[in-house]
Amino acid sequence: MIKRRDFLGKAALGTVSLSALPTMAMKAESKKGAKKPVVISTWNHGVQANETAYPLLEKGGTALDAVEMGVRVVEADPKVMTVGLGGFPDREGKVTLDACIMDKHSNCGSVAFLQNIVHPISVARKVMEETPHIMLVGEGALQFAKSQGFKEENLLTPEAEKAYKKWLEESKYQPVINIENHDTISMLALDKNGDLAGSCTTSGAAWKMHGRVGDSPIIGAGLFLDNEVGGAAATGLGEAVIRTAGSAMVVELMRQGDSPYDACKKVTERIYQLYKRRDDLQYLQVGFIALSKTGEYAGYSLRKGFNYAFQEPGKNGLSDADFSMD
Repeated sequence: MIKRRDFLGKAALGTVSLSALPTMAMKAESKKGAKKPVVISTWNHGVQANETAYPLLEKGGTALDAVEMGVRVVEADPKVMTVGLGGFPDREGKVTLDACIMDKHSNCGSVAFLQNIVHPISVARKVMEETPHIMLVGEGALQFAKSQGFKEENLLTPEAEKAYKKWLEESKYQPVINIENHDTISMLALDKNGDLAGSCTTSGAAWKMHGRVGDSPIIGAGLFLDNEVGGAAATGLGEAVIRTAGSAMVVELMRQGDSPYDACKKVTERIYQLYKRRDDLQYLQVGFIALSKTGEYAGYSLRKGFNYAFQEPGKNGLSDADFSMD
């Protein structure tokens, strides 16, 4: 049941006024007393990611290094079965990984459908820094990773293989909200220089079709930032985020003057409007995090259950996001 105030009344997004963009950018950039450094990341596994990223920021490190090193911790943790090593496989029993990264200059790198490499986020950064391209996929991404010194290893752990064999008993694709659907860690950081960066990495939806790619490696969908304004990142059902260019829309609403909270909420409600008459609405969960140039941050989700980890000067924790539906 929809229970948040004015949920339906404000569901439609307004149009972007191009003439307002420079004004809003300057407004965000000129605010005094910005909190920094700040790091925010999705889900409870974001706590351990932040514990690696934030000390780098405190020591004067770049936001780009922080968002890479922070999510690498989760990629290498076999207990997190929605990211990296130990991630749930697709319906053919293969673990395929997606990731992207973006820096303060709007440089970005991405890999999709990558197999046998623990740290797709670092491969994505290499794509950004060492090639003229933004995205490499499949066998080409693997070949590039190996050329950069990354070693192949089996990502299917005994625990994930056991879960896969149990799924095979019925072979029914029916995502479980906030379990198989919270398949991502996304991280945004603001460093002491006032610069932003973001990262996103995932093993994708459990039991997906072989070859499926979600929003996580797509700049503008799973991740987007503008160093004059702020950044945003997504989690949940990737197809829904792609349909709305979700993270890019959050950032553009922030550019127009919306707070991170309001921007996340509006885009989430836009997704609801697209899905409200679809049969798969019952399986839909999406969530967004956003971080402004001034250090303000927020998260919002369609359904109850999404949380995000944060750390800023003198404060850190895990926050349950507001939501629109139970």
